Amino acid sequence: MKIMDTKKIARYILGGLIVLGFFFILFLLLYRSIPEGNNEMLYLAVGSLIASFGTVVGFYYGSSESSQNKDEKNGKV
Repeated sequence: MKIMDTKKIARYILGGLIVLGFFFILFLLLYRSIPEGNNEMLYLAVGSLIASFGTVVGFYYGSSESSQNKDEKNGKV
């Protein structure tokens, strides 16, 4: 297995975990009550996860992935 294949697999796994984490936290926020002392920590975690989710979606559905694929074909990476 080439190194690029390993990087690509790791990128897909990490992206999948971020997306699953986002929807898991969203589900918990909708259907569970938040303990009073944990509000700030939860809001911080949710904000970070939302930012990461936006980055993952922007990469896979924006121009970054196609640009990286083009660079790989041209031997720049």
